[in-house]
Amino acid sequence: MGVRRLAREEALKILYGLELTGDEPDLALGRLGEESEVSRQVRAYTDRLVRTCWRERMALDALIARVSEHWALRRMNFIDRNVLRMAACELVFFGDIPPKVAINEAIDIARKYGTDTSGAFVNGILDRIVKERDLEIA
Repeated sequence: MGVRRLAREEALKILYGLELTGDEPDLALGRLGEESEVSRQVRAYTDRLVRTCWRERMALDALIARVSEHWALRRMNFIDRNVLRMAACELVFFGDIPPKVAINEAIDIARKYGTDTSGAFVNGILDRIVKERDLEIA
């Protein structure tokens, strides 16, 4: 498994926990370094993704809410919501991640950690974000 996939999975766990506990990212990210044998590259990308998602969550939530027809953010399950935040973060704020990669990674992670319908749900929302933002996915 690649460095960024591992980092995205770690970031999902951290963002899920932050949403449940209301803690700040510093505490959770500090535990990542202490409790696991995670490589420096994984830790660095996890840190970047978590901090950007957390800092920009209001903007990310507004974007997701705008494109998700008939789905209020609060009604989405925690996994789907946080996978969407991470992928939207990569699409909007990380110019070094190709949109197609961000979407495919999000779908795979949603399938792994979410429900039977999470992959299709995440794909639909991210497709709308790409179309709205006029991003190139080739």
